[in-house]
Amino acid sequence: MVLYTTPFPNSCLSALHTVSWALIFPCYWLLDRLLALFIPDPCQKYQLLCIVLFAPVYLGFLVTSLPFAFLGFLLWSPLQSARRPYLYSRLEDKGPAGGAALLSEWKGTGPGKSFCFATANVCLLPDSLARLNNVFNTQARAKEIGHRIRNGASRPQIKIYIDSPTNTSISAASFSSLVSPQGSDGMARAIPGSIKRTASVEYKGNGGRHPNDEAANGPASGDPADCGSLENACIVRISGDEGGRLPEADDAATGGQARNGASGGPRGQTPNHSQRDGDSGSLGSPSASRESLVKAKPGLDGSSGEPGATYSKAPHKASVVKKAAARKRRHPDEAFDHEISAFFPANLDFLCLQEVFDKRAATKLKDQLHGYFEYILYDVGVYGCQGCYGCQGCCCCCQGRCSFKCLNSGLFFASRYPIMDVAYHCYTNGRGSDSLASKGALFLKVQVGSTLQDQRIVGYITCTHLHALEDDSAIRCEQLDMLQDWLADFRKSTSSSSTANPEELVAFDIVCGDLNFDNCSSDDKLEQQHSLFTRYKDPCRLGPGEEKPWAIGTMLDTDGLNDEDVSTPDNLQKVLESEEGRREYLAFPTSKSPGAGQKGRKDVLKGNGRRIDYMLYAEEGLCPDWKAEVEEFSFITQLSGLTDHLPVAMRLMVSTGEEEA
Repeated sequence: MVLYTTPFPNSCLSALHTVSWALIFPCYWLLDRLLALFIPDPCQKYQLLCIVLFAPVYLGFLVTSLPFAFLGFLLWSPLQSARRPYLYSRLEDKGPAGGAALLSEWKGTGPGKSFCFATANVCLLPDSLARLNNVFNTQARAKEIGHRIRNGASRPQIKIYIDSPTNTSISAASFSSLVSPQGSDGMARAIPGSIKRTASVEYKGNGGRHPNDEAANGPASGDPADCGSLENACIVRISGDEGGRLPEADDAATGGQARNGASGGPRGQTPNHSQRDGDSGSLGSPSASRESLVKAKPGLDGSSGEPGATYSKAPHKASVVKKAAARKRRHPDEAFDHEISAFFPANLDFLCLQEVFDKRAATKLKDQLHGYFEYILYDVGVYGCQGCYGCQGCCCCCQGRCSFKCLNSGLFFASRYPIMDVAYHCYTNGRGSDSLASKGALFLKVQVGSTLQDQRIVGYITCTHLHALEDDSAIRCEQLDMLQDWLADFRKSTSSSSTANPEELVAFDIVCGDLNFDNCSSDDKLEQQHSLFTRYKDPCRLGPGEEKPWAIGTMLDTDGLNDEDVSTPDNLQKVLESEEGRREYLAFPTSKSPGAGQKGRKDVLKGNGRRIDYMLYAEEGLCPDWKAEVEEFSFITQLSGLTDHLPVAMRLMVSTGEEEA
């Protein structure tokens, strides 16, 4: 399939569109600024004075720009019928983290491979509309969102193998990390043993170095010789003689390595402190927050053992690939680990975003994320007065419910792996203010490897954003029906395999996005029982209307977004780890009783908030004998102050059924 890198099929139409938008943009910008003046901004002083001074200026220029905007609109509107439904951008990475290199990494053999997915609603609307959700300065937020996601995801992976027949005490997954060495010449020991297991480590980095810099400039001083794997993984072995404990570091004066603390503060709590550049809690650092570090046990002799891998100058967080039978989980009552994390997971493979409506903000976000993701789809959707993409006409094809589309779908997708096929469909039943945006579903097929027989290993990802207005359960259910039908058609049309001669092996099938209903509200019972949840599994729910105890809401109470208590990722993480904090800062189901606002009904709030951002996976429809299992699930606070939603992430282990050699 040819992926569209330009919005129009020829340069003539592109030039006409550029001219038309140049005529429209001044009017659009002035109107946005004028409306934003009248919406309170807690960070803006003397708002009344700003209104008095700037409102007449904006209004005067707005009136002047109207004739030009009208001419531009007459040219712009008919061009939208020829516009392509998305833009594809690729910043080729020839280093060890590039998409081409990643494809050669997995051959469909061995115990399997893990993939990490994340989804977030980032509220990148025109500034006047974003202020209604108590978030401000869309252009600056777009750049900062991309910066934080890139820093959180670009931490290279360090795998710790623990060789012990009796002890696997290191907690699994990227949620448990080890105190990391601070020097550049730390040594770890490698002693043969019987049970192999991986855990994750965080180390601070390279000052925000681009993932490809090491490939271009060679390893940094002190980097391990075996850290040049495709996922920047370093290997450390720990023998069973020591009970699965970590080697104690030497004195900081001699090697600068991290010490193993005998005891630390309670897990999940981070002391407030002024953070220096590069601190583990700093947003500019690629390392993880302090609460994700596990204090290692003391008592190991650091003088013995043969040299293993050396650590880099500072610590990275890494996710873990491990055999399920060998791991000891932090949560023994659950099949996978889960947490509230202050950072996006390391080695994030796929990112799905919603509400990236503003085109300038989308460009800024794309430019930031290209520092980590090689393949990006943005500006997804349709504009103007037309039928939804793929329809054969206008209003008649949508049963008279088609309307003028002022905004695109807001969907945005970024991947480390090559994108093979793409399809976009616009929901045809939107109403009210939601019908002004071309909300829909984005279907993607990605290649994640190839077998020794040159069979492609692929995965399917669906990103969507459903109707938002309350009391419209029937509309959302119709949209879920459309999504399932479109997805079935997409898989059928893009599959080049037959049962007798499979050319492709399907590793995973993911559906994610902002579904705008939760699993605890009585008003959402219709959506909770939809057939989508019989084919796709939700790791956070037990059944219709019943959440798992650890699952929390992903919709923040907009009244408290700018409170100092939740102004940083660490602070928001600490707040959400307590029931009282969740009641204060998460949105809960609305009450039908008059005057029952959330702030006044703390005593009657049930559950852990409205979880409307979903990450679903299929257990069927994959390659025969292959199995997809959740390894980790996290609610992420790294975008605190930048959006009114919590991102969620899931690490999925695809097992091939083969034993590890």
